[in-house]
Amino acid sequence: MPVACSSWSRRTGAAEEGSALLAIIGGTSLLDCPFPPLVPRPIATPFGTATVLAGDGALLLLRHQGDRPPHRINHRAHLAALALAGADRVVLIGSTGSLRPEHAPGSLLVPDDYATTAPVPTIHDRAIVHVCPGFSEAMRAQLAAIVPEAHHGGVYVQTPGPRLESRAEIRAIAAYGDVVGMTCASEATLANELGLEVAALCTVENYAHGLEEGRVSYEAIVEAAKANRDRMARLVSRIIERM
Repeated sequence: MPVACSSWSRRTGAAEEGSALLAIIGGTSLLDCPFPPLVPRPIATPFGTATVLAGDGALLLLRHQGDRPPHRINHRAHLAALALAGADRVVLIGSTGSLRPEHAPGSLLVPDDYATTAPVPTIHDRAIVHVCPGFSEAMRAQLAAIVPEAHHGGVYVQTPGPRLESRAEIRAIAAYGDVVGMTCASEATLANELGLEVAALCTVENYAHGLEEGRVSYEAIVEAAKANRDRMARLVSRIIERM
């Protein structure tokens, strides 16, 4: 049953009128979510064209456009398109693997920092610009109030993809990380460079490779995401209503 998202009607055309919009970037965890009708808007940027889905109160961008695997996502085009569409805040929603027993599959986490073992893209190809990376404290506090069932605090670790991490890699990053994924550090850094406030909400779909019996597979991750699609649609609706 589609989730009611009446809040999406509050700021129709806000980008055209000069008002700023909240943007949501999602991937596997938003597969098949029953959102209200959204209008696709291809937006040309200096880094390529990205399609932004415009609702009546927010912007949604699905990061795996055209079924692109994590290592081929055009993060620069995505973040630039959101900025051009009028976004001033971005919530990153990403599927992750847990690095700690206390973050069980099915749980949620709002990280307060991130680290990466993967190269991070930049919009500053022709200038020396040092941007201090991080999540917005104000937005994290908002998410803490909006999603009280989530664990607040912890480190998101990004790895390159598309392969999963080896057991040895998981042991190494578990020394400082709480969850592992393949996208949010790149997106957050580009948001920082573009002057967009950014925070993340991580869905925990599984324990990382080697932390439980059996093999981790992409198919199992997708099935876990689909099983939670109604909950995620409700969460996105709640975030839009209150942010």
